[in-house]
Amino acid sequence: MRSAASLLCGFIFGWGLFLSGMIRPDKVLNFLDVLAIPSGGWDPSLAVVMAAALVVTFFGYRFARPRTPLFETTNQWPTQTAIDRPLVVGSVLFGVGWGLVGLCPGPAIENLASLSTPVIVFVIAMAIGTLAHDVGYARGAAPATPLLAQAKPVDG
Repeated sequence: MRSAASLLCGFIFGWGLFLSGMIRPDKVLNFLDVLAIPSGGWDPSLAVVMAAALVVTFFGYRFARPRTPLFETTNQWPTQTAIDRPLVVGSVLFGVGWGLVGLCPGPAIENLASLSTPVIVFVIAMAIGTLAHDVGYARGAAPATPLLAQAKPVDG
């Protein structure tokens, strides 16, 4: 049942991306180009999409917080509240990628259906970056193990 719920949520999210135009890199880039405001080339429509998403999220969290989830035993809310280096670096990389290409992960995956070579290259690069992060994170989080056996005193 959990998989069905995940599939339904992903389907709704995908339709939202499609209907809002967020899967169109040109629309996203026109929104991000705030320097085009004087010439009238700026597209503010995605600001409406983001504002609507914030409203829906606000009420969704207000509704979900006091309740027990349907397909889990407990809620799994984030516990980290610190603004640390990985958060800042990740946010900058996300923003640079979004600003250069006009795609973020959700729309990029949805755009794979177009079989567009730039989108395929972007998703492959995104997957490589994700794997590199996971490998680096796993190495950093794993306890340091000595490369050579440690000498132990012997009884006798």
